[in-house]
Amino acid sequence: MSTPFQAGMSRELKIKSRPEDSAQRFYPNLPDVFATPMLGGLMERVSAELINEHLEPGQQSVGISMNLQHSAATPLGMEIRVRTEITAVEGRKLTFRLEAFDEVEKIGEATHERFIIQADKFNARVAEKARKAAGKG
Repeated sequence: MSTPFQAGMSRELKIKSRPEDSAQRFYPNLPDVFATPMLGGLMERVSAELINEHLEPGQQSVGISMNLQHSAATPLGMEIRVRTEITAVEGRKLTFRLEAFDEVEKIGEATHERFIIQADKFNARVAEKARKAAGKG
């Protein structure tokens, strides 16, 4: 099976952080700065966007791991830039290296893995799991 993915493929995403991106969204006694879960979500998003450009019809990707270091706080309202690059391709598993920056400095980095799935098969397994859980009520 040939793959359109190669090490070195990359993509970048820029967003302006908003009040709803605050760490206080997750717990009130946290600083009112850009939240770590939001950074992880941006990293997942930019990696999924890179994959999505090359998927065949009926395919999607799912995240299977992320090792994230959030190294600096970002005030809300600042622009955040996240860059992803594929570092390894093992069949349907792709590994990414990510870096994130605000307007002043590097704020984080991560290693992330995603797996390419057939959406219909995946959704059927999820629906079966939901049916099993509903039957336990």
